Amino acid sequence: MTTEATARTRDGDPPPAEPAALIRNPVLPGFHPDPSVLRVGEDYYLATSTFEWSPGVRLHHSRDLVHWQSLGGILDRTDLLDLTGVPDSGGVWAPCLSHAHGRFHLVFTRVDNHHGGWWDAQNYLTTAADITGPWSDPVPVHARGFDPSLFHDHDGRCWMLSLTGDWRPGTTPFAGIQAQQWDCATGRLRGRVHNLFQGSAAGVTEGPHLYRRDHWYYLLTAEGGTSWEHQVTVARSRRLLGPYLPDPAGPTLTSRDRPDLALQKAGHGSLVETQNGEWYLAHLTGRPDTPRGRCVLGRESALQPVCWSDDGWPRVAGGIPAEAVPAPDLPPAPLPAEPERDDFDSAPLGPQWSSLRRPATPDWADLTARPGHLRIHGGQSPRGRRTPSLIARRATSRHCSLEAAIDFTPAGFQQLAGITAYYDSRNWHYAYLTRDDLGGTVLQVLTCDDGRRISYPEATVPLWPGTRVGLRATMDGPQLRFAYETEPDTWHELDAVLDATILSDEYAGEKHAPDGRSASPAFTGAFLGLWVQDLGADGGYADFDHATYRNH
Repeated sequence: MTTEATARTRDGDPPPAEPAALIRNPVLPGFHPDPSVLRVGEDYYLATSTFEWSPGVRLHHSRDLVHWQSLGGILDRTDLLDLTGVPDSGGVWAPCLSHAHGRFHLVFTRVDNHHGGWWDAQNYLTTAADITGPWSDPVPVHARGFDPSLFHDHDGRCWMLSLTGDWRPGTTPFAGIQAQQWDCATGRLRGRVHNLFQGSAAGVTEGPHLYRRDHWYYLLTAEGGTSWEHQVTVARSRRLLGPYLPDPAGPTLTSRDRPDLALQKAGHGSLVETQNGEWYLAHLTGRPDTPRGRCVLGRESALQPVCWSDDGWPRVAGGIPAEAVPAPDLPPAPLPAEPERDDFDSAPLGPQWSSLRRPATPDWADLTARPGHLRIHGGQSPRGRRTPSLIARRATSRHCSLEAAIDFTPAGFQQLAGITAYYDSRNWHYAYLTRDDLGGTVLQVLTCDDGRRISYPEATVPLWPGTRVGLRATMDGPQLRFAYETEPDTWHELDAVLDATILSDEYAGEKHAPDGRSASPAFTGAFLGLWVQDLGADGGYADFDHATYRNH
């Protein structure tokens, strides 16, 4: 028991208050865009977009909104999600996770094309009794527009929302928010399509989420595009089918007029109410290295507390994102951090790893053929979109590294294996082992910069055949360096200082629009990973003994 004497300092003043718990933003650093937040009982879940990376729809769990742990991806089998051939920044867009009738519901879009003013964007729904699965076979819904969400109303009816895409030249491609009733019993849409909201003057209205509170329906949308003009707009109506009028105070959240803020691109939000009646907004954000510069880490996920105004509008303080905000009044619930080192001692791969365009199945990512090693069988070239062989982790800090030990004996110049800093098929850096024309093993460096290949002959290192090599990629703000070792703890940097900022949305988008803007925007973020090619399909593979990721 604390007595009055011990509760006061020597000068008679009360002791300083314990610091309140804080949420440090972004709560999910690195490539974690389009957060859909959900509470079920005392558990919180954040689902984020994964685009061309597998498993699809990355999920995190928390019990206090402060500490988060990755549960990996939901769509972890080809029968649940087939990413074969999807374009860069295609694949899974903007999932929505909900819970009703004793089941989790996940709706998502698989985008097969987003070029030239067209969207081939098929929406799907899958359900599970438990968050860990098994998940049902995805049911195709409609393809009229992406960013689907489900709203479970108090009367038991369910509604599917999405944006309406309009391909016609001269029209607004983002043609408002639509809703149609979804029959949970039959797994089908029913009734006519209703147009709920055409958006505000900000335009580019997408990412709808619908909520009911105090006899109002609240429609959250993302507007302004997913870059510097991004924002969260809230509109409301007494009737589910509208009309919806936006908050007269303006955007609920944006950083568009504040280039000085550390958190930029604030938008695409979803709401959650704690068991104590507190409200929070999950939203995406980006952290440029310089004001309005390139966001190498991609679009990340953050949380902001929400207060309800006297006239019933959800508001974020100042309407801007903050790096540190008060945590909810919940018991602290620390969770284990993602392990830095993976010795590849057991299958399957941990949730910290993702693979490109196909699940990491044993036929090409084998954890049993050589105990304590990950054997990666070579796949297609860096531009191949069917069977690439890349296992990678998200970069979660501007200052980070990945190092690995590799055993690899290339049979020819068409076999390569090494370590990469990767954004998409057109933008990456690669330090790899291969075979030269004299039959020797060499370590080389190659860059792909907006599709242009750049070699660095000065960084070439000859190696004895069969040499076990340590490789390291280090990102230090705007620079990237590769290093190697052939003896323990004796690292040698390769003679090439590389531009890390090409691994960003801002750089990677195709630059062919007449106004200079990206004609085909890019949406992912930097990865560090293990990459193997066997261009002749001759059975080449590499064994990785361990891999260690660190933030510096």
